Parts: sequence; structure tokens; C-alpha cells
Amino acid sequence: MFNRIADFLVYGIFKLSLGDNLALALHFFIYDSLKILVLIFLVVSFITFIRTFFKDESLRKFMQKAKFGTGNIAAALFGVVTPFCSCSSIPIFIGFLKAKVPLGIAFSFIITSPLVNEVAFVIMGGLFGWKLAFLYAFSGLALGVVSGLFLGSLKLDKEIILNNGSGIRKISKMPKKFGNKINFAFQQGLRTFKKLLPYVLGGVGLGAVIHGFVPREFFMEYIGKYNILSVPIAAIVGIPIYAGCSTVVPLIFSITANGVPLGTSLAFMMSIAGLSLPEAIILKRVMTVKLLAIFFGSVAIGIIIIGYFFNFIS
Repeated sequence: MFNRIADFLVYGIFKLSLGDNLALALHFFIYDSLKILVLIFLVVSFITFIRTFFKDESLRKFMQKAKFGTGNIAAALFGVVTPFCSCSSIPIFIGFLKAKVPLGIAFSFIITSPLVNEVAFVIMGGLFGWKLAFLYAFSGLALGVVSGLFLGSLKLDKEIILNNGSGIRKISKMPKKFGNKINFAFQQGLRTFKKLLPYVLGGVGLGAVIHGFVPREFFMEYIGKYNILSVPIAAIVGIPIYAGCSTVVPLIFSITANGVPLGTSLAFMMSIAGLSLPEAIILKRVMTVKLLAIFFGSVAIGIIIIGYFFNFIS
């Protein structure tokens, strides 16, 4: 539906030519903005509605019973089966935070969801072989679990803006009547929608400019060097690009076929999918710069380690 709306506006109303840079950027902006904003509203409203049937204390006790990282593993596995890009994963991440899910567990989801999904797994299996596809899936899953455990151990819950009362009312008593529950969930979803609207538009707008006007060759020329710094360079260069793993895998195959080491290419892909400037812009609204930097830094280090590992075995 969102793709049809974008097609109608870009090619029907604005009469832009298919393949034109402006058309690509505008289509990207309309499609992703609509998708992310609708997801934010629906997911936050749904999770808030579900929350009205549970007491916060009961939910916290339930999550606290997930010992030895089992909660992180469950969240990471949930991320694997949700084929979202980094920005599309944010609504569920916010929903987890609103539901008082421990921060480390919520991070395990948002790390794994864009890095590993069944579409990318199938494409990678067909292009690179199933052994490497399984290793890619396992490494992304492990990164989500380990990074989530690390971030959770730092006790940085106070760095979440959603929890400090800035613009979002603290929920103390849940409505009891069914109609009131629906209205309450709708209001929470709408409030979060309005709160994040400018940041979503700004983040996706940045991604649209890069998507439409910055040629892929500009980034690819920086990751074709055969030296020890190629993996971290690839991870850094991939951050400005905004796309999902499933759309980047064919690009990774092409540059690997041209001689770029697999691990370097994989670090490039995982950085594109899991760390993006649009994602950072949106997340800045729900967490402090300190936590955002720690989150990006820990995931980047994990991606670099994975890149070196794949270069070693391939």
C-alpha cells in the first residue's frame, strides 16, 4: 500500500521520470516515512493495549526471571524473524521500552532485527552458499545477544528519555474498561507518533538524499583496499547509507566478486543495515547521546570483529 501511494505521488502527481535521481529520493522518502510512522503508531498502540491487561510490577518480575541471557536470546530470535530495516525496528523497540522490558533485552532485538532476517538469509545462501549463510545468521544473532547483555549490564536505564517524563506521561494506573483501554492505547500511540514525527522525517529525508543522489561507487571505492584497516573503514563508510540487508546482499555479492574480501563486504552490509544516520536521528529522541554513542560503538565493534572473522575463514 505504501509503495502504491509513493508511486502515485511521485509518478502520477509529480510526473517524475522512472529512474530519475529526484524520483528515487522522493519515492524513498514517501515510502519509508509512511511505513515507519504507521508502524510507530500501530505498534505502540498495540503494545500499550496489551499492557493494560498486566501490572507493571508483574511484567518486570516476569522479565527478571529470564536468567543467563535467555531473555536476550528470545529477543534476538524475535528480531531474526522480523524482516525490518534499522528504522522500522524502532517502533517495536519503543514498544518494548514502554512495556518496561529490560533495556538490554530491548537492545538485543533492535540490534538483530535489521542485521539478520529470513530474506537476507535465503539470498545469501543462494549467492554465497548455505554454510556462509548460516554463519552470517549465527554471527548476527550472537552480536545481538552479546551486545544486549553488555548494554544491559551497564545499568543505563536513566539514559532512556521515555522513562524520565519528558513529554510522555508516566503510566501509573491502567484503565479497566475495554473501551477505555482502546482509547488509552490510541492516545499513547498518537502521542508517540507526534513526538517522533519530525525526527522520522529528518532521518528518512537524509537517507533519501543519500539513496537518490550519492552513487554507490562513491562508497565502494573506499572498501576495496586490501589492508588490515579495510574492515573498520567498510563499517564506517556503510553508516551513512540506509537500506535493509535483503536489498544490500546482491550489492555485497557484486563487490565481493570484484575482489573485495567477504568479511570486508559483510562488515559493509551489516553497517548499512544495523547502523545508519537516519536510525541515530530517530533514536536520539528516545535516548541520550551518551547511550546512543555506547550503542553504536558496541555494535560497530561487533561488526568489525565479525568482518575480520569472515576474512580469516574465507
